[in-house]
Amino acid sequence: MNRRLAQGFHGDAEHTHHAPVDAVVALGANLGDRAETMAAAIDDLRRLPLVDEVRASEPVESIAVTLEGPDASAPAYLNAVAIVTTRLAPSVLLGYLHAIEERHGRERRVRWGDRTLDLDLIAYADLTSDAPTLLLPHPRAAERDFVLAPWLSLDPDATLPGVGRVDGALARLKDAG
Repeated sequence: MNRRLAQGFHGDAEHTHHAPVDAVVALGANLGDRAETMAAAIDDLRRLPLVDEVRASEPVESIAVTLEGPDASAPAYLNAVAIVTTRLAPSVLLGYLHAIEERHGRERRVRWGDRTLDLDLIAYADLTSDAPTLLLPHPRAAERDFVLAPWLSLDPDATLPGVGRVDGALARLKDAG
């Protein structure tokens, strides 16, 4: 594991679950070589400690979503979803996701601004959390077809805690138009 990614995390064994769980990670990028960055990020996920498997969807392109709403004038996003089978605790996994973003040049200047890489922890098994540092499931996951559709391509029976089946959430989004 890259020492820089592991920096700042002490005693992984203290922060692990004994049985592996599936965590859903959304990937997005709209700056630089988006496909190359996302492929490298998926490789980084595979190299994390206590990660047994990573399955990644094919990337899809989407319009940038800003605080003001969809922005067709901004660079388009490339999005994908990875299902990560891990024994890392969710807070530790989230810390690693932030380290991977930073390694790939992520700068957090503007909320929902353009970025070289965005990694969101969408779900962690059926865990729910309203802690300010760990919101699970991701509070806007059910509103994002660029998360739901790639997730369904990996797991047609997927469920989003507190929402229900992902295929149903995607159908509701399409119906709302």
